Amino acid sequence: MNTRREHLKTSACGIGSLALASIQSQLSANSGSSSLAPLPTLIPQRAKRVIFLFMAGGPSHVDSFDYKPELIKQHGKSIDFTGVRTGTFGKKSQRKLMKPLWEFSRHGACGQHVSTLFPHIAQHVDDLCFIKSMHTEGVAHGPSTLFLHTGATNLVRPSMGSWISYGLGTENTNLPAFISIAPSAGKGGPRNYGNAFLPALHQGTAIGRAGSVEKAQIRNIENALLKDTQRRSRFDLLQKLNADQAAQTQADDRLDATIQSYELAWRMQMEVPELTDLSKESAYTKSLYGIGEKHTEFYGRQCLLARRMVENGVRFVSVNYSDESSTPRWDQHGNMPKHKNHALATDKPVAGLLADLKQRGLLEDTLVWWGGEFGRTPFAQGKDGRDHNPRGFSVFLAGGGVKPGFAYGSTDELGGVAVEKRVHMSDLHATILHLLGVDHEQLTYRFAGRDFRLTDVAGNIIHDIIT
Repeated sequence: MNTRREHLKTSACGIGSLALASIQSQLSANSGSSSLAPLPTLIPQRAKRVIFLFMAGGPSHVDSFDYKPELIKQHGKSIDFTGVRTGTFGKKSQRKLMKPLWEFSRHGACGQHVSTLFPHIAQHVDDLCFIKSMHTEGVAHGPSTLFLHTGATNLVRPSMGSWISYGLGTENTNLPAFISIAPSAGKGGPRNYGNAFLPALHQGTAIGRAGSVEKAQIRNIENALLKDTQRRSRFDLLQKLNADQAAQTQADDRLDATIQSYELAWRMQMEVPELTDLSKESAYTKSLYGIGEKHTEFYGRQCLLARRMVENGVRFVSVNYSDESSTPRWDQHGNMPKHKNHALATDKPVAGLLADLKQRGLLEDTLVWWGGEFGRTPFAQGKDGRDHNPRGFSVFLAGGGVKPGFAYGSTDELGGVAVEKRVHMSDLHATILHLLGVDHEQLTYRFAGRDFRLTDVAGNIIHDIIT
């Protein structure tokens, strides 16, 4: 029988144990789930890390990278489009074709067509791998954005970055494996970088907020009220209490993971402020990204932060070109000329990132992924807009084991539907995981009585784009 003293001791720590158990309930005994330590791969690893340049709202492929002479030829002609948006236009609908608003020309040794929207990216086409036959789930921004990030349109599932963190760990134990720069609160919001049922250690760390040009930083990373020595003392006490409690229990990977999460938070306090400080970057580097220029300051800072993060071992970085309004930035239903503003804001920073990664030798094992949740229709909406198009659009990849100066697949002659070598978003997910050395069918997590994975029951690796 317990003594009165032992009973009081147990009761006293009861609330603390309950809180710890709550944290532990989010952790699992699954292999690789209780730590961010680097994990081995069974597949040869082409890419060690990913930078995802998310163009929220759906940039128009027929105005940027998917050159369609027939669309130009048939400009203004009304034709039947079948099932472009199920439930919106019905089975058939007469729509008026609208040619690209910008001129196309060939670039690089590969001869890739790029419109005048992206003059800086056009200089890097020999390093890019275009996929021009993308199609996806959902017709609205919310579902399609969720599917892009999580592989599901309406269910709460882990984001891709969380899956990668869970499957690979981090290259730098002082930093999180997954960071999302300036994410939007809309169109999925935190679910786009959430861990869902994966251990909380794999939650994406948000830095900054959408639409802000303020210095990007993690909230509450610094404490102006305490000196470093005081913070160190408090942290040491907390970890001593954790260690004492762990010593009184049987070996438990989940408890160890909880303690590790506190340790990671402490190490981040020491390293992240310097990581997000761009003041030590050279004037040349800043100018490469367009920092200091009116139109490119915001996204330029984001892209430079992404380079600094992967250079320091962050596994997956999402660089969001989005804002807090209900209409995503590239969503021009009635004013396609506004695409020029968004291209102006992102073109130079993206080109700068590609150039910077390449000159530092990082592009070889860093996969850069540019794209939105879907594309836009080849016909006009209103006077000069374009509607959503999940049935055919383009993305591009660079580095990380993909073929440079290469284009894969195609849409029809008007750019409406993917027809040749079709690539579903789940196929792209599977291919990215494969490049990282992960088998998308084996990267699973058991929850609610079944095994889940990013690609669910779909996904085919696009071997033809891999070197």
